[in-house]
Amino acid sequence: MPEPVRVAIVDDSQSQREGWALLLGSQADFAVIGQAGDGAQALALARREPLDVVLMDIQMPRVNGLVAAERIRADARVGELGRPPRIVLVTAVDLDDHVPAAAVAGAYAVLYKDVDPEGLFETLREAAAYRGDGD
Repeated sequence: MPEPVRVAIVDDSQSQREGWALLLGSQADFAVIGQAGDGAQALALARREPLDVVLMDIQMPRVNGLVAAERIRADARVGELGRPPRIVLVTAVDLDDHVPAAAVAGAYAVLYKDVDPEGLFETLREAAAYRGDGD
């Protein structure tokens, strides 16, 4: 069996993080490596742990998901796996408001927070397997 997809969950809502962790834990091919409550904590987690994907809310206090995505993708200390983790951003508001900024930040995808489980699983699996943009 292949190694599970290593995922970090980042959201300022503890209940949201715990819900995603339970959902991902129901699948044998995902391993939740850590959780963070804001973008600054996400960057610290990405520096500490080898990750395939960061599932991260856009709207958070201190450091939002867009800024954190840019920092994680640009951080030279990230990428012990040979590449920085893919970023999948989530939002509860209109996607059209965030897609252009998310693309600039280097996000692989932007989803609504209420995405159905199969859609979430598929997006995270695709993000982990993606080998584009020069890496």
